[in-house]
Amino acid sequence: MALHLHNSLSGKKELFTPIDPQRVTMYLCGPTVYNYAHIGNARPAVVFDVLNRLLRQHYPQVVFARNITDIDDKINTSAKENTCSIM
Repeated sequence: MALHLHNSLSGKKELFTPIDPQRVTMYLCGPTVYNYAHIGNARPAVVFDVLNRLLRQHYPQVVFARNITDIDDKINTSAKENTCSIM
């Protein structure tokens, strides 16, 4: 399978070649949940889910990890503005 992805560093489409073709890994930095959900929160989840499913069709093992940031500066600031406790 020839899969070309956009490399944001070079600005070009490049052939995806996994470091280990037997075990492909992906990490997605998830949303920071300090406000209401919006389409910008959903898009990466959908795009990377589709990529994950595509990779699983062509590689024996795909490890896909994503996070949800539950505490950070934006959340603390939003809590203070809304007089909510962060504890």
